[in-house]
Amino acid sequence: MTATTPQQARDATNQHYELPPELFALYLDQRLKYSSGLYDAEHTDLDDAQTNKLHFVARELGLRGGERLLDIGCGWGSLLLFMAQEYDCRVTGVTPSGPQADFIRARAEEMGVSELVTLVPGAFTGVEVPGPFDAVTMLGSIVHMPDRTDVLRKVRGLLRRNGSLYVSESCFRDHETYREFSRRPGTVHVTDSIFGFADMVPASVLVEAMEAAGFSLAGLTDLTAHYHRTIEQWEERVHARRERVEEVAPGMSEPLVRYLQTANAGWGYTTKHYAFTAVKSRMGPTEVR
Repeated sequence: MTATTPQQARDATNQHYELPPELFALYLDQRLKYSSGLYDAEHTDLDDAQTNKLHFVARELGLRGGERLLDIGCGWGSLLLFMAQEYDCRVTGVTPSGPQADFIRARAEEMGVSELVTLVPGAFTGVEVPGPFDAVTMLGSIVHMPDRTDVLRKVRGLLRRNGSLYVSESCFRDHETYREFSRRPGTVHVTDSIFGFADMVPASVLVEAMEAAGFSLAGLTDLTAHYHRTIEQWEERVHARRERVEEVAPGMSEPLVRYLQTANAGWGYTTKHYAFTAVKSRMGPTEVR
C-alpha cells in the first residue's frame, strides 16, 4: 500500500472524507450514513434500510438506553446522533476530519442532543479518549488503519469489563483471493485512488486481531447482499444527479461511479461484508441475544 504509517494512512484517507458534505448528501441517505444498510423487505428504501441497520447495531451491542458509546471514525455522525436521540446514549466520536466534526456539531444542535455528544478531533491512534465506555463501534474504519491489532488493544483498554465491540468491514473472501486481487487495478482504484489508504483483508485476519487484542468473538453476520443493494441505490442516485455532483465536486462523478461499480462487482466472488461483535470478557458474552 502507498501509506505505511498511521499518520500517512490518515492523511491519505482524509482527502476523501473532507469532500463537501453536499456531495455525500446527493447519493447517501438522509443521515449521510456511509456504510451498508439492512433491508427487511423487497421494496425497502435507502433511508429505512439505514435506520434498520442502526437498530441492528444497537441490538448487537446490547444497548438498552443511557450507555456510554464510542464511535471510532464517526463519519458524518449518523450512528452517534441516532444513538443519542433514540437510545439516550452519551456518545463520543473520534474523527480526523474537521468538516465532519463541524457538520456533526451543527446537526447535534439542530436535533437537541448536543449535551450527549462529544467529539475528539484527530486520528484514534494519536488521541487520548476519556473512558471507560460500555460499547465501541467501528463501521468501515479499521480498514483505514494499518496497525489494526494495536488499535483493538487500545479499544479494549477503553471498554469496561464485559463491554461490547461492533466492527463492520468489507473483506476479501479468503487469503488466496487477497493475494491475487488486492493489487489489481480495480482494487487499487478503490483502496488508493478513492480512499487514499485501505487494506481489505480476509475476515480471519480481523478475527485474529480481535483475539490477539484480548476480545472474545461473540457473533458474525454476513451483510454482503445488503451492502450490494445499498451500493446499487447509491449508484442510482449518482446517475440521477450527475450534473449536480459535478457542480459540487468537479470531476468526481466518473471516479465515484467507477468506485461504486467496482465495489459491487466483487461481492460474493472476491469480497464479502461482515459485522463482527466481540466482548471484553475471557468467558465470552454472559447473555445470548
